[in-house]
Amino acid sequence: QVQLVESGGGLVQGGGSLKLSCVASVSIYTMGWFRQAPGKEREFVAAISRSGVITSFADSVKGRFTISRDNAKNTVYLQMNSLKPEDTAVYYCAASKNSIYFTNYANYVAYDYWGQGTQVTVSS
Repeated sequence: QVQLVESGGGLVQGGGSLKLSCVASVSIYTMGWFRQAPGKEREFVAAISRSGVITSFADSVKGRFTISRDNAKNTVYLQMNSLKPEDTAVYYCAASKNSIYFTNYANYVAYDYWGQGTQVTVSS
């Protein structure tokens, strides 16, 4: 069973930064981040191909968030800058056992494995 373990969440003031990490127990193909705020549906945040060449971001985070990965450590990172209160949510790491076509990165059903989530709270 593949395990994904997130870390790095916390409480930060608006305008601040946080860096999330997700470690997979095995080598993984496409990796992504989703988030879910209270009373809202889970939404796509960002994703990255196995090579790291292809990345995708939700419009709401473009220019503020970056995604990267270290395949030697089976780890994906989400650097979040200029955080806003509306970024407050539980952030989930997701991974696929096969390569996902980039146009399908935002589709949560394309991912096979999920982490337990890490809370990010941005105060105003």
